[in-house]
Amino acid sequence: MANDIRVCDKCKHMSMKSILPKIKAIAPDAEVKVGCKSYCGPCSRFAFIFINGRYVTGKTEDEAIEKARKYVKK
Repeated sequence: MANDIRVCDKCKHMSMKSILPKIKAIAPDAEVKVGCKSYCGPCSRFAFIFINGRYVTGKTEDEAIEKARKYVKK
C-alpha cells in the first residue's frame, strides 16, 4: 500500500533538505507531497507531518518522524 505523506515547505521547524531523506528512510515507497497544508496555527509552533490522514507533530523534525513511524503502511 502506498503511503500518503505531506509536509509544508513553509514550516519554520523543518528543513525540506533534511526531512525528505528521513521520510524516505521510513517509507521508501511514499511519494511525498510538499506544499502548504493550511495548518498554520500548529505549523508555527511545531514540526508536523501529515501521514495517511493524521497530523503528527513534534518539537523537532526528528520527534515528528519518530511519531510518524507508527502510521506508516507496510
